[in-house]
Amino acid sequence: MAEENKAEQKTSATKDAQDKLQSSKEHARKAAEDLKSAAGAFADEYRGKAEQAWGEARGKAEQAWGDARDRARTFQEDAEQYVRENPTKAIFTALGIGFVLGLIFRR
Repeated sequence: MAEENKAEQKTSATKDAQDKLQSSKEHARKAAEDLKSAAGAFADEYRGKAEQAWGEARGKAEQAWGDARDRARTFQEDAEQYVRENPTKAIFTALGIGFVLGLIFRR
């Protein structure tokens, strides 16, 4: 009888251990799923913020490029107008600048 009682206790203890193990596995699986969904939500949130920041930066860069292009075009038009109005001054100015640059680069 004592042997039967010990065998029954071992079986009961084994069953309890298996139940606890199964419960622990399910709990760990649930925790992993929760962590995975939280990480996915976190990644989606920051992906959206990064895309928004990229769009803003791109817009600012395009605007700066357009402004620089407009200024260069305006400067070119003003220079062309000045040369047409003052051809002699423009030629002597270009010769002077060329002479000075020639002296600088010769050394």
